[in-house]
Amino acid sequence: MRNEEGYIDRCLQSVIDQDYPRGQVEILVVDGMSTDSSRSIVSEFAGRYANVRLLDNEKKIAPAAFNCGIRKAKGDIVAIIGAHCTLAPDYLSKCAHYLSAREADCVGGPIQNIGEGFWGQAISLAMSSPFGVGDAHFRYSHRERYVDTLAFGAYRREIFDKIGLFDENLVRNQDYDLNYRLRKAGGKIFLTPAIKSYYYTRSSLPKLWSQYFQYGFWKVRMLQKHPRSVRARQLVPPLFVLVLLLSGALSAISSLAAWVFALVVASYLSLSLAFSFSIAARKGWRYFPILPVIFACLHLSWGLGFLYSLARLILQRPIHR
Repeated sequence: MRNEEGYIDRCLQSVIDQDYPRGQVEILVVDGMSTDSSRSIVSEFAGRYANVRLLDNEKKIAPAAFNCGIRKAKGDIVAIIGAHCTLAPDYLSKCAHYLSAREADCVGGPIQNIGEGFWGQAISLAMSSPFGVGDAHFRYSHRERYVDTLAFGAYRREIFDKIGLFDENLVRNQDYDLNYRLRKAGGKIFLTPAIKSYYYTRSSLPKLWSQYFQYGFWKVRMLQKHPRSVRARQLVPPLFVLVLLLSGALSAISSLAAWVFALVVASYLSLSLAFSFSIAARKGWRYFPILPVIFACLHLSWGLGFLYSLARLILQRPIHR
C-alpha cells in the first residue's frame, strides 16, 4: 500500500475475516512510506491482531513491496493482494484447495470491479467488458481455465526459489513479467470464478488515464525483456492510436489519409456505441452517454503510453555505425 487510508481498513478486515485458520495466516502490510493515516490504521490492526505486521518499502514501488513481503513471509503459500481490494471470506481456503487440486503454481479468480460514485461505477463496467480490456480473462471470465496471467494470485512459495522474485526495474507490468517467467519454466496459472476478490476502480477519468498510460508505458519495457510474450491484444491500442495520429496529421494534404482517418474513427465509434448500448441495457441507461468516453480513455491512454515509451526507447538507443 501507499496512501490508502480510504481502503486499507476494509482490505485488512477482509483478510482478518477469512475462514482459513487464523493461526496459519501471516499478514504482512508492506507500506511505501505513506504520508496519510494509512500507517496508523495498520498499527491499530497490529495492536489487535498478533498476525499483522507493518513493513517499510522505502523504494515506494509495487515490485519492491512484493519482494519485501515474499522475503519476510514464512508460509508455504504466498498470496499477493493490493490495498485497493477486498477478499471473499473463503478466498484463502479456495486458493489453497485449487493449488493442490489443479497442481497449479499460481491460482486466482476474476476480479469483480466495484466503482464508487457515478463515474466510478461506469468505469468499473467498462473495465469488466472485453471491449474495454481485451482478452484479459482475469477481468471478466466466468469459467475455469489456465491463463497467461492474473491479479491477486496465490503462489506456491517454492516457485520464487525457482524463477526469482519480481523485477524491480518494472514499476508496472511486473506481475505479467513474473507470470511469464513462471510459465516459461513449466509452471501453470489457474483461474477459477470460485476464488473471489473485489477491486475498487479509479473514480475519475484523470486517475484512469494516468493508470492506463503507465500500463502502456511499462508494457514496452516488459516486452523489451520478453519479446516473445507479446499478445495481439497488447498491440491493438498502440496501432489504433498510431493510425489515428498519422492519418489525422496527413488528412490535410491527402484525401486517402482523410478517408482512412474517417473510416477508423467511424469503425471505432460503432463498436464503442454497440458495447455501450449492450452494457447500458443491462446495467442502466444513465451510463450509455459516458461509456464511450471511458472506453476511449482506456484505449487512448494505454496506446499513447505504449508509443511514448517505444519512442523514448528508440531515441535513447545508441546508433552503431
